[in-house]
Amino acid sequence: MKYSESQALVKAAAYCSKAERAESDVRRKLSLWELQPDETQRIISRLKKENYLNEDRFCRSFIKDKLLFNKWGRIKIIFELKKKQISEQTISRSFDEFESDAFEDSLLKVLTSKAKTTKGKDEYDKRNKLIRFALGRGYSYDQIQKCLPKILKTNTDDEYYLE
Repeated sequence: MKYSESQALVKAAAYCSKAERAESDVRRKLSLWELQPDETQRIISRLKKENYLNEDRFCRSFIKDKLLFNKWGRIKIIFELKKKQISEQTISRSFDEFESDAFEDSLLKVLTSKAKTTKGKDEYDKRNKLIRFALGRGYSYDQIQKCLPKILKTNTDDEYYLE
């Protein structure tokens, strides 16, 4: 579908007003509309100027949503933000607004829930399954090791404690 620059601006503004968007998402959408690179750049600049497009606001919103609804850890969130071409500075600024306790609370809830349904041959096997699950969700190994003793009735000094 080919749109004129003015039509694309209106559609892009509507697209951005429905939800927070990353600049890369808007660029992808504009490329589908077969716009020239200079037209795309003018539209992006205008959307930023009129505050339809704001990387900091998008990043904070993304982190909040993924933490609260998807129960993702910091590592997975950062990976997904980098896929959306968000700068390191924007990501670190946005993470500074979130307390690390929020991630640990989220991990504790996720692990508690998963531990109820996880079966293993023994405690060691169950522990490893929970670790793999939490790592897949993007939590750090240190965070996982801090939360697991609260959930499992094992001592971290046991012979199967993983370093």
